[in-house]
Amino acid sequence: MPNIKSAKKRVLVAKVNQARNKSAKTALKTVIKKVDANTNAETVKAAVSAVDKAAAKGLIHKNAAARKKSQLAKKLNAAS
Repeated sequence: MPNIKSAKKRVLVAKVNQARNKSAKTALKTVIKKVDANTNAETVKAAVSAVDKAAAKGLIHKNAAARKKSQLAKKLNAAS
């Protein structure tokens, strides 16, 4: 544990941010798994929106977001 007051606060803030990021990433993975279970335009649209929001917040890299969206579109086209 750090001794300096500002360093102690950074540890606490980092824990809060880590919990928030973990929750958001888990929610993103859940939305993507729903597409695997039920591939239709509605679920894919919701997943693409979630991926875009995650990329905008910095949870995932923009190229990773583009790759995930491409994979989702590919699944939708294969199901059609």
